[in-house]
Amino acid sequence: MTRRRKIVLLTTAIACAGLVLGAARARNVPKVATGFIADTLCSETFVSGLDPQRNLAEITDAMPGTGLLTWAMNLQIDRAHKDVTVTLFGIGRSHAVYREGLGCTLEHGRGITDVALPPADKQPALLPEIAGPGVAPPQSGDLAAALDRAFAEPAQPPHRRTRAIVVMKAGRIIAERYADGIGPETQLLGFSMTKSVISALTGILVRQGKLKLDGPAPIAAWQNPDDPHHAITVDQLLRHTAGIALGSSLEASLGSALEPVNAMKFAEDDMTSFAERAPLATAPGTAWNYHDGNFLILAHLIRNAAGGKPVDALAFARRELFAPLGMNNVTLQLDSAGTIEGSSNMLASARDWARFGQLYLNDGVVGGKRILPEGWVNYSASATPNAWVGIGAGFWTNQGDGFGANFRVTHGWPRDAFFAKGTIGQYTIVIPSERLVIVRLGRSPNWPPQADGVFDLVRDVVAAARTEKGKLAGAN
Repeated sequence: MTRRRKIVLLTTAIACAGLVLGAARARNVPKVATGFIADTLCSETFVSGLDPQRNLAEITDAMPGTGLLTWAMNLQIDRAHKDVTVTLFGIGRSHAVYREGLGCTLEHGRGITDVALPPADKQPALLPEIAGPGVAPPQSGDLAAALDRAFAEPAQPPHRRTRAIVVMKAGRIIAERYADGIGPETQLLGFSMTKSVISALTGILVRQGKLKLDGPAPIAAWQNPDDPHHAITVDQLLRHTAGIALGSSLEASLGSALEPVNAMKFAEDDMTSFAERAPLATAPGTAWNYHDGNFLILAHLIRNAAGGKPVDALAFARRELFAPLGMNNVTLQLDSAGTIEGSSNMLASARDWARFGQLYLNDGVVGGKRILPEGWVNYSASATPNAWVGIGAGFWTNQGDGFGANFRVTHGWPRDAFFAKGTIGQYTIVIPSERLVIVRLGRSPNWPPQADGVFDLVRDVVAAARTEKGKLAGAN
C-alpha cells in the first residue's frame, strides 16, 4: 500500500468516526494517539532506559489497530532536553517532558505545575530483604522450565514479549528472569497496576481516619446535596460503580482512542477536574463500569488529604508505603496540574512490584507494623457485584461468581488469587494459599487471554512450588 493511499485511509477513518460518534470525539483521536505514544516513550526512554524504537514496535504489536496510526507518526526524541514530541500529519501533536525524580508529564502548551521533590526518606525498610544483589536463579528445574516457557515466543503471533518475571515464596525470591536490557532495578510501567497502589494509599488514609469508605466523597465540586454526584462514595470509586460517564478503559486498541476517558488522559491538563465535571451515566452504586477517571479522582483525594500540594502527596506515598516496603525504584508520574496520574502511570522495578504484592500477602502488615487497615486486604479482594471480569476494590479477584473469576479458575488459577493488573500484560499476583507472589511484566496483546502466557505461568509456578514443598517434606 502506498503512503498516499494510507493517508487517505487514515483521514477517511477519522471522518467516519466523526459521523458515527460525533465530531468532538473523533477530533480527539490524533491527540489521544500521539499523547499515549509520547507519554509512554518518554517514560520508558528516560526513566526505564529502554530503546524507543523497540518500544514503539512492541507497543504497536500489542495493541490491535494502532499500526494504522503509528506508521504515520513522526517521533522527535531530544535526549539533551529529555522530552519527546510526536506528531501525526499535523492534525495531532503531543509533547511529553521528563523531570528528574518525577518522570514524564504531557505538556499541552499551558505549562506544567512546578513540583518540588520531597526530601529523601531515611527510614529503614521494614520488609526483610527479598533477594541478594544479583538475579536470583530458579531454585528448581521445574521453576526454570516455567520461566523458559514464559519467555519463549510462540511459533506464530501473537507475541508475548515478556520483560520481567519475579516469583516470591514466603517473602523470598525463588525465581527471577529479565529480558535483554532490563534488570532488577529497571523501572517498568505498570499501567493500571497503578490503581492498586492508589487503592493501598486510600486504605492508609482510611486507617488514619482521613478518609471514609462510605458517605459522600469529600470532593469540593460535589458538595451540593442536590448534585447527583454528591452521593458518590470512596468505595464506589474504588469499585468503578460511581456511575461517571467517561466511557470504558477495558480495551487497549485503536478504538479506545474514541473514549472520553482517553481524551481526559491525553488532551487535558487537569485530568481530575475533567473527571469530576463529567455527567453521570448511571446513579451511583447501581452499575459497574471500569474506567480510569475513578482512580484519578481518588488520587486527587489522596493529594488533598496529604496536605494539598503535589509534594505532599509524593512524600505521603514514600513515607507511608514505599519506604516501609523498601520500594526504592519507583516513580509516580503526575498530570500537568500536579496530581498523581493514579490510573496508569507508575513505574517500578519488578522486585518493587513484588514487594508491593508481599504487603498484601502479609495481610497489610510489614515488619510487625500495620500499614493497611485490618480487613483491608479481604475488602480489596472481595468481588464487586456485576463486575463480570472479576474485580474487587482496586484489585482483580477470583472470588465471587463472575465470568472472569471462573474463567481464570478453570484455567488453573487458585480461587483465592487476586492481583493488580495493567494493560498489555502487567501482573502482580497474590496467592495466599500458596504463599506466592508472581510478577509478570511485558508487551502482550490483551486478547486472546492466553496471549501473554500468564495462565501457563501461574499453573507452572504453583505446581513447581508445590513439588518443592513436597520434596522438602519427604526429606524430613
